[in-house]
Amino acid sequence: MKNLLQLEEVGQFGFAIFLFTQLEFQWWLFPLCLLLPDVSMLGYLINPKIGAWMYNFFHHKLLAVLVLILGFCLKITIAEFAGIILWAHSSMDRIFGYGLKFEDSFKHTHLGSMGKK
Repeated sequence: MKNLLQLEEVGQFGFAIFLFTQLEFQWWLFPLCLLLPDVSMLGYLINPKIGAWMYNFFHHKLLAVLVLILGFCLKITIAEFAGIILWAHSSMDRIFGYGLKFEDSFKHTHLGSMGKK
């Protein structure tokens, strides 16, 4: 099942790249901005509950879809770009096993425990 879910995320990451190619931004902006959603991990400096909430907010694909749709409907290309980056980043994280976080620990995710067992 794990491999099947990873394959699904690879497809979604590829789709995000395709969507990005439909915008008129320079190609190097995609890899440059791809890790920006991880700034949300700064919430863990306060405590695990706030860290998990901030991380989950910026790594939830519904946020990415809403931002992308808003940008598309209002013809705001920077919002389209932001939605695509949020989507691509969330897919990339899930490919590597970084799921949405529970409040008790950064390593406790909806995909299971991260790290060595």
